[in-house]
Amino acid sequence: MPLPTGPVIGIMMDNLKKRKSVFPISGRKAVKWSQKLEIPVGGETVLYTGSMYQLLPYMIAAVNRMGKMEDSFLGQYVGLGRFFNKMFNVSSIMFRPKRADHKRFRRIIRDIARLLQQAGVDFGYLYKKELYAGALAFDLGVDETFVAHAQRLSNLFKAQGVRSLITIDPHTTNVLRSVYPTIIDGFDIEVKSYLEVLAENDTLRPINKVEGEITIHDSCVYARYEDVVEQPRQLLRRAGYTVKEPKNNRNLTHCCGGPIESLFPSMAHQIGGKRVQQLKDAQGKGVATMCPICMATLQQAANGDLEIDDIASFLAKAFCPPGANDKSAEEKRSQP
Repeated sequence: MPLPTGPVIGIMMDNLKKRKSVFPISGRKAVKWSQKLEIPVGGETVLYTGSMYQLLPYMIAAVNRMGKMEDSFLGQYVGLGRFFNKMFNVSSIMFRPKRADHKRFRRIIRDIARLLQQAGVDFGYLYKKELYAGALAFDLGVDETFVAHAQRLSNLFKAQGVRSLITIDPHTTNVLRSVYPTIIDGFDIEVKSYLEVLAENDTLRPINKVEGEITIHDSCVYARYEDVVEQPRQLLRRAGYTVKEPKNNRNLTHCCGGPIESLFPSMAHQIGGKRVQQLKDAQGKGVATMCPICMATLQQAANGDLEIDDIASFLAKAFCPPGANDKSAEEKRSQP
């Protein structure tokens, strides 16, 4: 029995209105990735995470829970869950992430920040003041909620004197660069993906030798809407990898199955399975994604049969000092 999509979307949008994010996440956990990196507070140019990587552990937990409810009689009680969620944060009880998932996604953000530091890019970070960009509300078409939250975030940037944003995922890049200017009067902040920033940087050179064939999985949003296509390939080649192309690539890339996984888990898994087979057929020794949703969805669909990691982690192996991108033993055990 399919899940009732209205209440599922309602829970996430109620969270966005009341708690400023679609899933519960404390400020302390959201900024934990930045420990010991000595990133300045604020400034005209900031690294803006949009909380996407930080939210993925909660999304994974939600998808697992929803997947179990999809063909169960429990699905009919999702509406009741939304009723109580309006009064207190039910989703924080229902969706409890694994500690290893937190570590995995924090490590990726750290890799991104270290790459920018290694390239000599001058940037700050808003730390606990940073807000989610509202990308999922936009993707799901909840326009009123999205616009209200976008105005809230725009006001924050203005109050902090932010003039330029370095984003780290395709969905956040897209809503800030292509959508916010159409709905927020006077929104003129420059928005660039960190992949664009690094590709334009002439000083970033490998300090560690890496080799191997890496299959690239293009993000639908990057490739079709933001023209971020050649930059990740340039960076992988500069690092020392041989780039392998799957059957569907660049602006004709195949969907990973997200972000519908929270509404239709089984359908998302089927779509992801088709893409995993295409990636396997490319015969690379690893797969580089550039979106946290893509990485999580494809890892689940691959079920351990394919090494899938974020492009930042592959790049960090070449460009960052040894040990900067090491995975903890707990994180390795958590790999599907």
